[in-house]
Amino acid sequence: MAPRAGRRKREAAPRKGIAGGASLSHSRGGAQFHMIAKPAGPSCNLRCDYCFYSEKSALFPRREESRMPDDVLEAFVQKYIASRAGDEVEFVWQGGEPTLAGLEFYEKALEFQARHSRDKRIYNCLQTNGTLLDDRWCEFLAKHSFLVGLSLDGPEDVHDRYRRGADGRPSFESVMRALGLLKKHGIAFNVLACVTDYAAARPLHVYWFLKSAGVEFIQFIPIVERQTNSAARQLGLHLAVPSRPGTPGESSEVTPWSVGGEAYGDFLLTIFAEWVRSDVGKTFVMNFEWALGAWAGLPSGVCVFAPRCGRYLAIEHTGDVYACDHYVYPDYRLGNITNDGIAAMISAIDESGFGAAKFETLPQQCLECRMLPACNGGCPKHRFLQTADGQEGLNYLCKGYLKYLAGVAPYMKVMAGYLASGEPVTKIMDTHVIVKGKSSRRP
Repeated sequence: MAPRAGRRKREAAPRKGIAGGASLSHSRGGAQFHMIAKPAGPSCNLRCDYCFYSEKSALFPRREESRMPDDVLEAFVQKYIASRAGDEVEFVWQGGEPTLAGLEFYEKALEFQARHSRDKRIYNCLQTNGTLLDDRWCEFLAKHSFLVGLSLDGPEDVHDRYRRGADGRPSFESVMRALGLLKKHGIAFNVLACVTDYAAARPLHVYWFLKSAGVEFIQFIPIVERQTNSAARQLGLHLAVPSRPGTPGESSEVTPWSVGGEAYGDFLLTIFAEWVRSDVGKTFVMNFEWALGAWAGLPSGVCVFAPRCGRYLAIEHTGDVYACDHYVYPDYRLGNITNDGIAAMISAIDESGFGAAKFETLPQQCLECRMLPACNGGCPKHRFLQTADGQEGLNYLCKGYLKYLAGVAPYMKVMAGYLASGEPVTKIMDTHVIVKGKSSRRP
């Protein structure tokens, strides 16, 4: 699985999250959009059990190699820069495994970015499993100020549980070597940790390890996939194709490695209890950043908790553009970058109702929930359960989100107050702690 790397502002001072005094990632205006690129398509050198994307190779014509051709790359770079509002443009490269496109591909991408920059500042992010990184790669990434998102699920037993190579060998040592290289070359990086059934039972085991490894920026992504359904079988896929928001799902049976809804909430709450005692301003957990942003009245820092979909497009190596990287299916194809304009493809999203449907199809239970402003129903891909009164569209993670958000609410309210008054959010460590799940003041 290759979720998106979050953006960090490039500056001479140390990086900060909102809990350290800076603004949230992706807190741009609501009309802005983002496009993530998959230069090597679904191809990957690992065979992670829980990956939702590798099976998408069944959707594309077979080629000798899955790599974005130069003409497609230039069309993407030129049109994306031209379509972006403001004086900054961020390119996010992911997969599959984007390093399989080769270092020369990114050298060419930078050439095209310079050619078509329109005097805008260009930034690049790379989401990678890290196993193919070496000194040459890292020299390039450092020279061009790439932000790297590294997939690392936790300590060896957690990481290797589901993340192995095609030969069945574990990948932990290779990823840790990559982590060392990123540090050696002074490359800005964050860690993307996937939360499976196994990891969810070991929250502090995971968190303490990542801190001990010198990771400052962490994002915990819940792994939820359903068993195959008829739509998937027709496409040659083995994971369920999500139904359109508000329509009945064919099956709600999840894969064995999917995290339980409530278990995910417990996982986040346990780590939050540790973080709010001693790590505010030092370790930046993006899940907590997003929640704090919601309480501070900022736009959502991530599409999952935004009120609508359709502003995070995905472009495949073929140039085909889709409404979302979680919806790379024929029904959600918007066009091809070599033939179609980006504005027209975004209009197609709006005209289809895909974006607005996220909010418009929320069940009454969600509309009446006190945590709606922080959750907004979650990702539509995960909204395949029914409410107690039989309405479609309840998020599989609902119990977990509700438990987590309700648990952190008192602290988020206080921290949002600090932000509003210009006080350091780190004060929360001096005034509030969590004792057995309840708030108490230190003597």
